[in-house]
Amino acid sequence: MSGVPGQVYLVTGGCGFLGKHLVQMLAERGEDVAEIRVFDLHLDRELESVSTETVRVKLIQGDITEMAEVRAAARGVDVIIHMAGLIDVWGNNPPAKIWAVNYEGTQNVLQACKELGIQYLLHTSSMEVIGPNLKRDHFIRGDEDTKYNVLNEGTYAQSKAEAEKLVLSANGAKVAGERRLVTCALRPTGIYGEGNGMMERLYRTLVKYGRKRLRLTGKEVEHGRVYVGNVAWMHLLAAKALQQRPGLVGGEAYFCYDDSPYLSYEDFDMELLGRSGIRMLGQKPPIPFCGLYLLACLFEALQWLLRPIVAFNPALNRYTLSMITTAFTVRTDKAARHFDYRPLVPWAESRDRTIGWVANLEAESAKGQ
Repeated sequence: MSGVPGQVYLVTGGCGFLGKHLVQMLAERGEDVAEIRVFDLHLDRELESVSTETVRVKLIQGDITEMAEVRAAARGVDVIIHMAGLIDVWGNNPPAKIWAVNYEGTQNVLQACKELGIQYLLHTSSMEVIGPNLKRDHFIRGDEDTKYNVLNEGTYAQSKAEAEKLVLSANGAKVAGERRLVTCALRPTGIYGEGNGMMERLYRTLVKYGRKRLRLTGKEVEHGRVYVGNVAWMHLLAAKALQQRPGLVGGEAYFCYDDSPYLSYEDFDMELLGRSGIRMLGQKPPIPFCGLYLLACLFEALQWLLRPIVAFNPALNRYTLSMITTAFTVRTDKAARHFDYRPLVPWAESRDRTIGWVANLEAESAKGQ
């Protein structure tokens, strides 16, 4: 891949699950990259070891909601990959905090681009800017042009949707130095792979409760899940395309998927956790949807009532229930056409890497006992 030698990349949220995989991939495969600045509130010093003879990884501790800190980190940067975000569909954080990180943080990144003359901005969005919606309208093998009843429910989905609009509408805006900003956004489906904190918490919870899992949805409710290494790979390709094909890629959004099988959330998790002894109870959900819906409403009410006293953040609420019971699968034809995206890591290897990581969690738990 050709490009401008000696470029400086800024990766916001670079110490997160996806961010760490991207930083490593940029260091290994970004032939034109001289420096990767990793901007995050909580730093992972192990990323410094990713530096090579030709690529320097520099860690910068900072808050995406603080404009001065974003500006300082972005000075002298050529490309920004904006991954910093607060994923919260369970009500763990106040809505104001989620908006501050996801929306106002994106405003700060855009402002830094305009003030400092940074031309290229790639934004990590989410499939949840589209759906699924609470009406449980299915989205089957859809692409970016597929008509869908988009109803952003919940603070997380709303904040990500508005942040994506900000980024895409800024394409072509003037920045310092008489330049024009080029932007695009990637919308990953549910990301899995080594280091996924949500999967680790799920695994440890299931181990705690006897390695048994209750089925909540039918096998026919398929979802698209994507391996973290392929999401990182698409980011690398899209960042290059912003520079090489600005007229084609600028202002566009792309679904991010690979060749992982379309399965229900639960059945996909079993592909990765089943070898560690996790068992699914039953082939069909023992609780009908109406029962689950009432339970979700009860949990939400309890969360609201208990908030002044204790943190109660159940995994099941109306939003998460809608997600697991609504089919949502996407295609990545557009990314293939616009910047030749093909999955870098095949499904079998993606699965085996993740299973190996889960096995290491098991070994670590055994040592700690």
